[in-house]
Amino acid sequence: MADGTTVAADDLVASDLIYPNRRGETYSVKYNPNHRWFYFPEMTPDEALLLKCYDSATDGRTRFGPHTAFVDPTTPADAAPRESIEIRTLVFHKQ
Repeated sequence: MADGTTVAADDLVASDLIYPNRRGETYSVKYNPNHRWFYFPEMTPDEALLLKCYDSATDGRTRFGPHTAFVDPTTPADAAPRESIEIRTLVFHKQ
C-alpha cells in the first residue's frame, strides 16, 4: 500500500472498470519516485490490515489510499496461498 501523503493528485489516472452489467471507475497510479510503498510479507492468520481507500473530505487530509497486489519472488514454492477478504464500509458522521 502507498503512503497517501506521498501520492500527488496528478499521479492518479481515472480508469474504467467494465463489468457485464455495469460500468465503474477507479484510479490507476502513475509512477512517481516520491511514492513510499509498504508491504507486509510476514502477516499471520490472526493479523488483519485495515486501510482507508477514500475520504470525501477536502480539507488537506489524505483522500486516497492506493494499494495493489504483486507476485513476491522470495515466496517459497511450497508456501500456503494467501487469502484476502475485502469488506467495504461507509462511515457517515456529523462534523
